[in-house]
Amino acid sequence: MTVSFEKLKSEFERILLSLNFNEGKAELCATIFAENSRDGVYTHGLNRFPTFVEFVKDGLVKPDAEPTKEDAFGALEQWNGNLGPGILNARFCMERAMELANEKGIGCVAIKNTNHWMRAGTYGWQAAEAGFIGICFTNTIANLPPWGGIDPRLGNNPLVIAIPCKDGHIVLDMAVSQYSVGKLNQYKSNKQELPLPGGYDAAGHLSTDAAAILKSKRLLPVGFWKGSGLSLVLDLLATVLSQGNSTAKITQSEKESGVSQVFICIKPNSSEQTAHLIEEIISYTKTSRPEHEGGAISYPGENTLRTREKSLKDGVLVDEGIWEKVCGL
Repeated sequence: MTVSFEKLKSEFERILLSLNFNEGKAELCATIFAENSRDGVYTHGLNRFPTFVEFVKDGLVKPDAEPTKEDAFGALEQWNGNLGPGILNARFCMERAMELANEKGIGCVAIKNTNHWMRAGTYGWQAAEAGFIGICFTNTIANLPPWGGIDPRLGNNPLVIAIPCKDGHIVLDMAVSQYSVGKLNQYKSNKQELPLPGGYDAAGHLSTDAAAILKSKRLLPVGFWKGSGLSLVLDLLATVLSQGNSTAKITQSEKESGVSQVFICIKPNSSEQTAHLIEEIISYTKTSRPEHEGGAISYPGENTLRTREKSLKDGVLVDEGIWEKVCGL
């Protein structure tokens, strides 16, 4: 079924106000949850909202908490999220990184004791829409075995790189696992097979069965050993730069709270030459022949813009069961 963007947002806002969010915070969180579904990232929009509500009720997310600055040197600042809503802390940090980039050309904000930021790409879009190159990443609870291992010891540690472009921003938003946990749960709920192997089953065989992969807890890292290494260094960077919790520490509580994140902004040269260089790269990439007849080559973020346009025109696609559950909160 479909629901209008405004209806989706207003329902989220109603529930957040009932959970003691003030009007400004409720409106911003509701907007981002609705925008995530609008852009086709259902796993971190409507589908994730009931879990967010549960974390608020359990005291893991504190609606009235505000980030506080703990240290600063050069273009780097360290902040404490004080277990506030991850969405709000992340928006704040990317905004602060942009302010630093305006002053110094580059800005880096690292934050500890924050919470799940929902769709990682939200903050890449935030930077690109303001004309900045944005890079951000987070650590997570352990849900990915290191290469050659069986037990989860790494996080899927999403990475975002965004480049502003007048014809449509380029926004890479990727988990370090082949499929994010949210995407695996979506395939499991829909009883759909994965298009490509996403992990291992209990017998240690590569599998396209999302339920079997979630049960074994053996997600497949992108690029095999390369993804495993990338996950490790992102955790190291997020932990060291923020002086916060590592994946090892986060996992001890068995709840994904108190994570560490990094936000980097770079102020690009906004000349015609810059625009030409971006166009050259995108145009050349698109000259590749499509694998399938009628197919097309897309850059990261291009399909998001198409989905956004369709959602605003025809309504946002929602899972009817989850929508009814949220409306009953």
